[in-house]
Amino acid sequence: MRFHGLFVCLARLLLLGAVLAAAGCATLDKAPPADFARDARWAVLPFANATETPLAGQRAASLAAALMPSLGVADVRSYPERLEDDNLLEPGQGSSRDKALEWARGQEARYALSGTVHEWRYKVGVDGEPVVGVSVQVIDVADGRVVWSSVGAKSGWSRESLAGVAQKLMRDLISPALRGR
Repeated sequence: MRFHGLFVCLARLLLLGAVLAAAGCATLDKAPPADFARDARWAVLPFANATETPLAGQRAASLAAALMPSLGVADVRSYPERLEDDNLLEPGQGSSRDKALEWARGQEARYALSGTVHEWRYKVGVDGEPVVGVSVQVIDVADGRVVWSSVGAKSGWSRESLAGVAQKLMRDLISPALRGR
């Protein structure tokens, strides 16, 4: 009987450890869901790249634009890369928020999604786990106010791809903004 009690206690500790380890792989902070108009046109604006990884901002914006229809947004417009100011190191880094918002107004968008990529890389080491950190904002295009925001970071296991971890994080970040859809 004593062996059974020890086994149950050990099993509970292992389960608790697994739950705590899994919980440490992602950190999300987001505003409560907003009541955005269901038939609104959305624009995805350039994401700033605050990393050392080239084109991380473009990758994040592309993922967001591709995910939005699967989350119920029927009318999504992406900021055209050809309008971005040229920068030898990072195309789009020169694009100002005002210029992008003016483009969104020209598209008659109601809301715009933008953000900043804070981390987008594989960790250095034997396992090389993918890590992604992104903040997103929903902007009211009419007045430029930020009406909703979310920030998060996620790491994956050594056999996961960076794109897969980024896709999961972006879905976790933007789906609460669109929950009412």
